[in-house]
Amino acid sequence: QLQFAESGGGLVQPGGSLRLTCVASGSAFGLYTIAWYRQAPGNQREAVAALTRSRMITYADSVKGRFTISRDNAKSTAYLQMDSLKPEDTAVYYCQAYFGETPNNFGAWGQGTQVTVSS
Repeated sequence: QLQFAESGGGLVQPGGSLRLTCVASGSAFGLYTIAWYRQAPGNQREAVAALTRSRMITYADSVKGRFTISRDNAKSTAYLQMDSLKPEDTAVYYCQAYFGETPNNFGAWGQGTQVTVSS
């Protein structure tokens, strides 16, 4: 299974942008579906976006039109471009990987990267 190192979070004003990066270690990165999750204080972890090996993309309704997921298989890296950020996007963001289109058999979670949207 893959291991993940997320980065790129920070403090941003509402309406601003951030680009998160997830570098995976392990083999066969290109065969996995890569997904971004987030967890806000007091909330359960939720799926934000997923990108399958065949380039099918899904987004949570709350981020559609604002977030863009992408991947570079040659670099074993995934990205989450976040635009028009809102205070409710504040959370720790994590990446994960699984085979197929349905989340399953998660590996260990990385440390995540904190995103804070506040004026």
